[in-house]
Amino acid sequence: METTNILLFIVVGFIAQIIDGSLGMAYGVSSNALLLTLGIPPAAASASVHTSEVFTTLVSGISHFKLGNVDMNLVKKLAVPGVLGGVLGAYVISNINNTLLKPIVSIYLLIMGINILVRAFQNTRERDTDSFKTLPMILLGLVGGFLDAAGGGGWGPIVTTTLISQGSTPRKSIGSVNLTEFFVTFAEALAFIFTIGFVHWQIIVGLLTGGVIAAPLGAYFTKRIPIKPMLILVGSLIILLNLRTLLQTWGVL
Repeated sequence: METTNILLFIVVGFIAQIIDGSLGMAYGVSSNALLLTLGIPPAAASASVHTSEVFTTLVSGISHFKLGNVDMNLVKKLAVPGVLGGVLGAYVISNINNTLLKPIVSIYLLIMGINILVRAFQNTRERDTDSFKTLPMILLGLVGGFLDAAGGGGWGPIVTTTLISQGSTPRKSIGSVNLTEFFVTFAEALAFIFTIGFVHWQIIVGLLTGGVIAAPLGAYFTKRIPIKPMLILVGSLIILLNLRTLLQTWGVL
């Protein structure tokens, strides 16, 4: 892969992490959607994204923790089931035919994009996270982790939007989900290495570099930028990217 492409992935990683650090979602979804449009196989795309996320989520999680955006009660409830779901999802995506999987992943990401867009126009009542039951949190972690690995992204859109829709404080949800994501992506990256090996290191380096640079800024922007316009922009972008991928897969484009 040429140097110009590595620079492109640095920019992609930077933008994706600004979005993810600010909203608690969409790094994997947006990065994976772009990689699919460039012809990267689903398993390799997801592996590259999650390997780079090990570093970006660590920096982002620490930044959120220092800024007081983390609720450790949420982290404790989500971490273990998220890791288990992520490992299972990595195994599944690594053992499914890419030709069959690509449109399935694109449809899933398209749904995530619509979910983000809908989320922009919802108003929710905030609740104390101590009122959230443990069992639903375990199921949320399992489902979020599985779909995150199998779909190349989705931990943030699934977990963050669910928490906020249940009334969790947006700032605390975003910070807590970002910190928990480090443990989930670390487990997923190891699972991918054991199943398909260390692939597309140029993509990983580009995404990692841009993401690490942007991570502290994303945490800072959580307290500063309007969330609604960003959700609309991100949701619309993901929808358009995956519609394009589906139309190409079906021979329309």
